[in-house]
Amino acid sequence: MVQINPERVLNDLQTLRQFGATGTGVVRPTYTPIDLEAREWLAGRLRAAGLEPTIDGVGNVLGRSPNSGPRLLLGSHSDTQPTGGWLDGVLGVIYGLEAARALREDEATAHLAVDVVSWADEESTFLSFLGSRSFCGFLSEEEVQNAVSRDGRVLVEALRAGGLLERPRLSFTPGQYRGYVEAHIEQGPYLEMTGKRIGVVTSIVGSRGFQIRFMGQQNHAGTTPMTLRRDAGMRLIQFAHELNIRTAALASDITVWTIGRVSFEPGASSIVPGKATMAWQFRDQDEAKLDEIEAMTKALIAEFDQPDKVAIHYDMHPNPPLAAKMDPALQEHLAQAAAQHCPANWVRMPSGAAHDAQVLARRMPSAMLFIPSINGISHSFDEDSHEADIVLGSQVMATAAASILLEAAAPTVSG
Repeated sequence: MVQINPERVLNDLQTLRQFGATGTGVVRPTYTPIDLEAREWLAGRLRAAGLEPTIDGVGNVLGRSPNSGPRLLLGSHSDTQPTGGWLDGVLGVIYGLEAARALREDEATAHLAVDVVSWADEESTFLSFLGSRSFCGFLSEEEVQNAVSRDGRVLVEALRAGGLLERPRLSFTPGQYRGYVEAHIEQGPYLEMTGKRIGVVTSIVGSRGFQIRFMGQQNHAGTTPMTLRRDAGMRLIQFAHELNIRTAALASDITVWTIGRVSFEPGASSIVPGKATMAWQFRDQDEAKLDEIEAMTKALIAEFDQPDKVAIHYDMHPNPPLAAKMDPALQEHLAQAAAQHCPANWVRMPSGAAHDAQVLARRMPSAMLFIPSINGISHSFDEDSHEADIVLGSQVMATAAASILLEAAAPTVSG
C-alpha cells in the first residue's frame, strides 16, 4: 500500500508558509515578488520529486511526470487573500506533491503518472480563477489586457515584471488526463461540528455577484428637509432590507447571501450621501436557483429605481463561477480511501466555497477532498487545521490517486 511521509508533508507546508509569513497568517497575493519566489521554490520541489516543472505565462506551476500511460492531475493554488491563512490552497498543492513522491517510492505504483499543479490567482487578485481558466480555455485576451487589481496593479504589467508575459501558456488537451482531484481545507464548520475528519465533495456551489450604485444628491444634513432629500444612503438601506427578505423567501436550505461591502460618499456625518454602493453576492449549488435570485434582484432594482430622486445602476461580476457536480467515479475512489483510513469518520458533502475544481470540471472529470478547519475559520490569520488531520488527508489522497490510476491502467476485458 502506498505510504506517505508525514514529516515531509508537514515540513513542506511549513516551509511554504514562510513565503509571506505575517504573524500566524500569510500575505502572498498573486504576482507579488514573494508569490513568484514561492512558485520558483515549488518548481524546485517538483523537480526534486522527479517531475518536470514548468511555470507558464500566467504563473501556473505544473510538474509533469515522465511516466507514460493514463495521467492524473492533482493540485490547487498557492496565492493567498490580502490577509490569508497558511493552508488555503497550498494544502492541495503539497498533497499532490506528496502523492507523486509516495507513488514513485512504491514499486507497485512507481510506473503511474501523477502531474501536480499550482494554479495562479485563484483568490481573484486580478481575475477569478485566472490560472485554471487560462488552462481550460475560458480566459479571454480582453480580460487579460483590461484587468487591474483592487490596489491598482495592472495585470499585464505584473506579468511583465514577473518575467511571465512572454512565456507560453499551458492549455488543456482533450483526453490528456483521467481527471483532476483537488484537496482543500473545508473553510467552514461542518466537519468539525459533526466529528468527521474527511469530506468527499459531491458538488461545488456557483455564485453571482452585483455591484449596485445608488445616485442621489449630496447636500447639507442640517438644512435639507427630509421631504426634499435625495439620500442615496437611506435608499440603499431600504433596498438592502427588502433584498434580504425576498432572498430568504426564495432560498433553498443551502443558499447563502451576503452584502459584503457598503460605502457612502462623501462619508461625513453632516452630509446627505449623494452616492452609495453595495456589493451583493449569493451562492447555491443549483444554477436554476441562482437564476431565480438574479431575476428577483434585477426586478427589485427596477422597483426601487427613482431617476428623479435616487437612481440605481448596477453591474454584474463577469464570469461567475458555475455550480459543478463532482465526478461520481472519482468520488468513489476518494470514499473508498477515506473508508480505509478513517472508517465511519468521513462524509459526503457539498462545498460552499468556490474552487478551481469547478473550472476543471467543465473540461474533465473532477473531484475534491476536504479536511476540517479548526473553528470553521478561513481567509484569516486564525486559519488552522490539526496536524493529524493534515496527515490523514494526505494519506487518503495518495491512496485514492493510486487507485484511480491503477484502475485506469488496467487492461479491459472484452466479452
